[in-house]
Amino acid sequence: MAEFGSRGSGPRGGGVTSSPSPAHGKLAFKAGDGDGGGGGGGGPPRTHLDSASSGVSNGDCSLVGTKENTESAQPSSPAIERGYVPLQSEGKPGNPKKTSIIKDGSKQKRERKKTVSFSSMPTEKKISSASDCINAMVEGSELRKVRSNSRIYHRYFLLDADMQSLRWEPSKKDSEKAKIDVKSVKEVRTGKNTDIFRSNGISDQISEDCAFSIIYGDNYESLDLVANSADVANIWVTGLRYLISYGKHTLDMLESSQDKMRTSWVSQMFHETDVDSLGRISLCRAVQFIKNLNPGLKTSKIELKFKELQRSKDIPNIEVTKEEFIEVFHELCTRPEIYFLLVQFSSNKEFLDTKDLMMFLEAEQGMAHVTEEISLDIIHKYEPSKEGQQKGWLSIDGFTNYLTSPECHLFDPEHKKVCQDMTQPLSHYFINSSHNTYLIEDQFRGPSDITGYTRALKMGCRSVELDVWDGPDNEPVIYTGHTMTSQIVFRSVIDIINKYAFFASEYPLILCLENHCSLKQQKVMVQHMKKILGEKLHTQAPNVEESYLPSPESLKGKILIKAKKLSSNCSGLEGDVTDEDEGAEMSQRVGKEAVDQQNIAIVKRFQLCKELSELVSICKSVQFKDFQVSFQLQKYWEVCSFNEVLATRYANENPGDFVNYNKRFLARVFPSPMRIDSSNMNPQDFWKCGCQIVAMNYQTPGLMMDLNIGWFRQNGNCGYVLRPAIMREEVSFFSANTKDSVPGVSPQLLHIKIISGQNFPKPKGSGAKGDVVDPYVYVEIHGIPADCAEQKTKTVHQNGDNPIFDESFEFQINLPELAMVRFVVLDDDYIGDEFIGQYTIPFECLQTGYRHVPLQSLTGEPIAHTFLFVHVAITNRRGGGKPHKRGLSVRKSKKSREYACMRTLWIKTIDEVFKNALQPIRDATDLRENMQNAVVLFKELCGLSPVANLMQCILAVSSRLVRSDNTPLVLLNLNDQYPIMELQGIVPEVLKKIITAYETMIHAIKTLVENADNVYEKIVLCQKAGMEFHEHLQAIGTREGLKERKLQKAVESFTWNITILKGQADLLKYAKNEALENLKQIHYAAVSCGLNKPGTETSEGSKPHRSLEAIPEKAGEENGE
Repeated sequence: MAEFGSRGSGPRGGGVTSSPSPAHGKLAFKAGDGDGGGGGGGGPPRTHLDSASSGVSNGDCSLVGTKENTESAQPSSPAIERGYVPLQSEGKPGNPKKTSIIKDGSKQKRERKKTVSFSSMPTEKKISSASDCINAMVEGSELRKVRSNSRIYHRYFLLDADMQSLRWEPSKKDSEKAKIDVKSVKEVRTGKNTDIFRSNGISDQISEDCAFSIIYGDNYESLDLVANSADVANIWVTGLRYLISYGKHTLDMLESSQDKMRTSWVSQMFHETDVDSLGRISLCRAVQFIKNLNPGLKTSKIELKFKELQRSKDIPNIEVTKEEFIEVFHELCTRPEIYFLLVQFSSNKEFLDTKDLMMFLEAEQGMAHVTEEISLDIIHKYEPSKEGQQKGWLSIDGFTNYLTSPECHLFDPEHKKVCQDMTQPLSHYFINSSHNTYLIEDQFRGPSDITGYTRALKMGCRSVELDVWDGPDNEPVIYTGHTMTSQIVFRSVIDIINKYAFFASEYPLILCLENHCSLKQQKVMVQHMKKILGEKLHTQAPNVEESYLPSPESLKGKILIKAKKLSSNCSGLEGDVTDEDEGAEMSQRVGKEAVDQQNIAIVKRFQLCKELSELVSICKSVQFKDFQVSFQLQKYWEVCSFNEVLATRYANENPGDFVNYNKRFLARVFPSPMRIDSSNMNPQDFWKCGCQIVAMNYQTPGLMMDLNIGWFRQNGNCGYVLRPAIMREEVSFFSANTKDSVPGVSPQLLHIKIISGQNFPKPKGSGAKGDVVDPYVYVEIHGIPADCAEQKTKTVHQNGDNPIFDESFEFQINLPELAMVRFVVLDDDYIGDEFIGQYTIPFECLQTGYRHVPLQSLTGEPIAHTFLFVHVAITNRRGGGKPHKRGLSVRKSKKSREYACMRTLWIKTIDEVFKNALQPIRDATDLRENMQNAVVLFKELCGLSPVANLMQCILAVSSRLVRSDNTPLVLLNLNDQYPIMELQGIVPEVLKKIITAYETMIHAIKTLVENADNVYEKIVLCQKAGMEFHEHLQAIGTREGLKERKLQKAVESFTWNITILKGQADLLKYAKNEALENLKQIHYAAVSCGLNKPGTETSEGSKPHRSLEAIPEKAGEENGE
């Protein structure tokens, strides 16, 4: 697997080149005013480049490097007033500037000049209320107006002062026609979710986060716009929705809704601080108070903000008034991205009530069974004002507190405890392992220290290494032989192991004993281990009648010794065994003749005492010869160690054999001794082959240790992670180096939006720019080769406090159970990009919705108050996945649909069995994809992206399903399991399309739910019939005349077919669960927005239904295994 450069592997994180953004392509903009779809203007077209000074700022939000033919404009036109200059004049095309900002000033001040600023200017104002949005709209913004056929026009949009009309200029139309009456606006839609956006030839080069559409008029026409930043788009969407909600009462509402609850709470805090009731407090006290409310803020920034505010009013003072305190609090403690999120769910109030919060938790955060009591509990826990707690209202501050709390962190709290089946054989788990545990620096000159064991065991490590040599005074010592590393006494290491063995995990600990001692000191080792470890040592002999190792559950509290063992026929007190010096393995040539070299190489031997041999039970160290020998002769309790170089060769040349070998036997992979700096190998390279014990140099931080630490978090950090089913099942087809989808596994789509960052520290040792931070974010996917990918945001300049990124990425994950997501934040520097922080998380531990990511330092320590704010959605390429992670389909017609195929074995009786599975597989695929296609079409017509769920769809379309007098045009009859839409009168043509799409979707869901069981049973029967041949497959093939390569190919094809059948059955099971989940969401949303037919709110649609049973992973006699 490719390593992603050196990000996070040292103080510097540069050296990675990302693919160019699609926004950097050239686009042709059509001349003319475009309001009626027409062409040129009143004169010959002129070619201009986008303006760097026009506010084009946020990466993909701007169409960088594009050319535009504009009509000749009047001198008073803002387009001429500002002038057009190349974006490239700023040195870095498309670099984002500060966002969440509104510049004060009248329309005469629209010209923006480049300035150099060394502090936050007092004229900058964050958006913290609907009033701020309306004021910004009245001032106006440059937006791009999108028409069909790739036509885009630059226009200046503004809201009339009376807030009745939206206008744009310049326009060829009469000024009274170049406007939209606010009262005619039906809906404001975010993203590229109209027919014009979807059909536009350059839609892929427009940021989803900067696009929005105004749906207006009786014919539901759309005005499709692109803002220069996501914040500008949010301002217009929020303001317009506010205007739609309150209409002619907007002014009254603005006056009455200046967030009195928040203001009164801040005022109360001020008065409590102003103990002498002087109406002012000291600057020092004011700064400390705001620091207490927002610990991540720098004291210097708070102090500077107060001084700038006073300087702007020409009232320098060492004391702060209540008004100044409130203004600075609003400025520093309001996160605009969270405010915009709040108003999406608050029905344009300045707070969330219990029902708003319930809807947010259900629709966005994926929480199930949310009640008003749960909402109230959250409000009482996180709302700072007493008024809010009493009324059940969550203010912007309470909402921010909740979203930054551990409840809303990215990591799923279910995985903070042991949550996997711990009763499988040891060989079915990845085991957290340490190499040269005693070292705290490099392995050539570095010191040895018992703290290495303490740290590793506290971190959940379950396999530590003891390299033991003869020491002075008949006391064995631990160090790296043939090097200059220091030594530590064996006895003190065993003491520490005894103390911390089960500190972080109760599951078995493996001591990898590399023994170089004389017989005399071997006996001393035995005495120390027996005396100190006592009953914890597992010395019970393996059961020869078993086929697999015992489980972690059955070995709780036990310490296993992995070492050499005398043969069973050795009758003396000692005997000869091969030396196990790992460093010696590098002397073997690793090439095509590697196996032969091992067989003829001179093998060093040494004497092993019987007492030490008897401490070894189920982890007997043996030398690996080749896979075929191991499959035939190796015992399940024997463990082979692989040098990193040799393991890499097997992973590349025999990936299938390596995976099958590791289903039954433990394999330990250790770093090459050539890594004298104790650098780490990539553990994913060996996990993908099923290698359980991948030994890491814990003393060396960086990307590889980030992966290791992140990976083992997922099962309560107990040191054991259950491998994917496809890597455990006796009959399953999986190649570690696959660069495509995995047979029988549904690919998932991961959608990540990097919204913002908070409180990024200045990287240590980079003082060239003072305290300035220019952050950007990498999102990396680590897993099988088909999944490895990375994406990078634009740089936000001079803002480490609250940089707004607003960039969305999508990744296809082919084997979710083996994938990890890593976020890396770097400081953009001309000399070399510096590491700020990172966070690595297994894909299976992701929580969907709006989440905060707590960043960690280079050594894995949490960085206080430092976060990324992200939105995560997980959908499926063709159905399946976790029920709460909604499905998505790539819409395909039935003719172009891809069906899973069966391979021919050229054994007639078996091929006939698999041929019977072809039709059920086609039926299962059609059922799944017909539903998925219908769901995606309904989402599109609702104006939402495929990432949305059906609850969000019903909520989004609900405003269109009622008349102006709030009487419903359509009601949902929830009496039936499959809710139907009943018309309550004549509906507009555009609504008929939505209703038709809904009926098609419900029909597809019904067809799937009612037929899934039957099709599932047919697939299972074919799988069982095929498995009846498994045990005697080799003999049957030989009888049919298949030899060597053809026989091997037949066995491989058989495994492939069984894997496909199991996978298709599982996908159908998941699709049915998803269909039932869709019905629940429709039911819940209909009740929530009052669209249910009276008396139908307790229908069967909300009740759980019987779901398909999974095929057992270990089939018994009944299925022929």
